[in-house]
Amino acid sequence: MAASDRALMPDYLRLFALFGIVVVNVQFIAFSALHGLTDPIAETTADAVTLWLVNGVALLKTYGLFSFMFGVGLGFLMRSAERRGLAFGKVYRNRMLGLLLLGVLHGCLFFPGDILVIYAITGSILYLFRDWTVRRLVRVGAMLLIVQVVIGVPLLLAPAEIPPDFLEFERAALSQGGFIDAVVFRTIGFAFVMPGGLIAQGVSALGWFCLGLAAVKSGMIDQSDHPLWHRARRWCFLPGLALSLIGSALWQWGATVPGAALTIAIAPVATLGYLGVIAAVSRTRGVVMERVLAAGGSSLSIYLGQSILLSTIFSAYGLGHWEEVGRGTATGIAIAVTLLLIVLLAGWRTQMRLGPFEWVLRRITYAGQPRS
Repeated sequence: MAASDRALMPDYLRLFALFGIVVVNVQFIAFSALHGLTDPIAETTADAVTLWLVNGVALLKTYGLFSFMFGVGLGFLMRSAERRGLAFGKVYRNRMLGLLLLGVLHGCLFFPGDILVIYAITGSILYLFRDWTVRRLVRVGAMLLIVQVVIGVPLLLAPAEIPPDFLEFERAALSQGGFIDAVVFRTIGFAFVMPGGLIAQGVSALGWFCLGLAAVKSGMIDQSDHPLWHRARRWCFLPGLALSLIGSALWQWGATVPGAALTIAIAPVATLGYLGVIAAVSRTRGVVMERVLAAGGSSLSIYLGQSILLSTIFSAYGLGHWEEVGRGTATGIAIAVTLLLIVLLAGWRTQMRLGPFEWVLRRITYAGQPRS
C-alpha cells in the first residue's frame, strides 16, 4: 500500500472522534458538571432529545476511538524512534511527561474532565506491553474492556454526593466570577474528578491502547479493507448503535439506571462498529478532504482548542452563556467551534508542519535527542 494511503484511517479516526468528544464535553462545560449520570437534568423536550442522541451516539464510544488512536500513536512512535535510531524509552517517557503537563494545565484552567492526564498515567503502563505479540495485546485489551464494564457501571452510576456549598460555588464562579474564580473551581473539581476518572475510564483506555498497538503491529491500521474491519462493521455497528440508542432512551425517559447501564456496557461494541465504518469510508479523499484531514491530524490542538474556546464562550469571564442556552444550542455551538478550529488549523498547516500544541509536545518528546 502506498505511503500516502497508510495514514488515511488514523486521520479519519481522529476527525470523527474529535466531533464525538466535543458534543459530550460541552454538556459539562456549558452546564453544571456536578451531577450523577442518572440525575434528571433535561429541562425541556429538546434537551432530552439532545441528551438521548449525545449519550446514545457519542458517550464513551468516541472516547474509545480516541484511546484506540493513542495505542496506534505508540506504534507509530516506536517506528519513528527505530527509524531514527533514538532511545525509545527516553522518547516515550518525555512524551508521557508532556501529556501530563498539558493535561494538568488543561484540567485546572479550562476543563476538569481532561483525559490527557489519564492517558499519561495509563500510557506509562502501556510502555510495559510494547513488545507483546498481537495475540496477547488483543486478549489483554478485550479483557480490560470487559473488566471496565464490570467495575465502571456501578462506579459511574453511583449517586453524586455534592455539598450544597460547592454547587453554589460552581454557579458563582461560572455565571458571575472572573477567570481566577473559574480556575479555582476547576482546579478543585479536577483534583476530585481525576482519581475516580482513572478508575472509571483508565481501565478501558488501557484496553483500547492495547488494541490500537495491536492494529499497528498486525498492519491492520494500514489496511482499510482488512476482513476484520468488515466483520466489525457487519456485526457490531448496527447492533451496537441500536442497543446504545435504546439504552439511552430508557435512561432519558424510562428505567434510568438499567438504561444508563446498557448504554455504558454496550459502548465497546458500538466503538468496534464505528472502527469498521471509518475503515470503509477512509479509502478515498478529495482536495478539500485532504485539507480537513491534515487539520484533523492536529487533534491535540483541536481538543485543547475546543475547551479553551468553549469555556470562554460559556463562562462569565467570556460571553457568559453558562446555563443560558438549551443543550441543543450548546451542542451546535460545540460543533461550530470544532469546524472553526479545523478551518484555522487547515490554514495553519499550509505554513507549518505541526499544530501549535503538537509542536509543544514534540519539543518535549524529543528534548535531548539528536535532530534528524
